Amino acid sequence: MKNLFCLLALALLFASCKSGSSVTTRSRTSYTLADKIVTSASKHLGAPYRTAGKTAAGYDCSGLVYSTFGEFDIALPRTSYNQAKTGKELGQNTKKAEKGDLIFFITNNGSRINHVGIVTDTNEGEVKFIHASTSKGVIISSMSEPYYQKTFTQLNRILE
Repeated sequence: MKNLFCLLALALLFASCKSGSSVTTRSRTSYTLADKIVTSASKHLGAPYRTAGKTAAGYDCSGLVYSTFGEFDIALPRTSYNQAKTGKELGQNTKKAEKGDLIFFITNNGSRINHVGIVTDTNEGEVKFIHASTSKGVIISSMSEPYYQKTFTQLNRILE
C-alpha cells in the first residue's frame, strides 16, 4: 500500500510539473495512443542522427517515425517519401494538426518529400514536432521557425 501511495504521489508531481516540457497530454485522465506515441518518441531526445538508423544508437527522421509507430504495431513504410502516402492527407493547414500526426518537409530544394516528424503539441496555433535532425539528432522543433515554415509540405493523420 505504501508503494502505491508513493507511485500516486510521483504521478501527481510529474503531471503538475510541466515547465520546460514541450510534450503535453490532452488531459490527465485520458492518455491516448497519440500521447503514448509522443512519449515513446520523446524517450529518444538527444539520440544521434544516423543515416538509415532506426534504433537508439541513432535515427534518421523516417527511422524514428517507423520504429516509434512500430512499437504500437502500426506498420509504416520505411522512408519519409512513402510515409507521406500513408494515412489521411490533411494538406498544409497546420490548424488541423493534432498530436501524433506526421508532418512532412522538402528540405533539399527538390520536389520530393525527404523529411518527417511527429506532431508533439499544438498550442495556440503553434505546432511542435519531434524529428531527427542531421545536425542535432533527435530534437523537438516548432513550425514557428522560419526554416520549417519555408520547407513544410503536408500533414498526414495516421491515427483515427
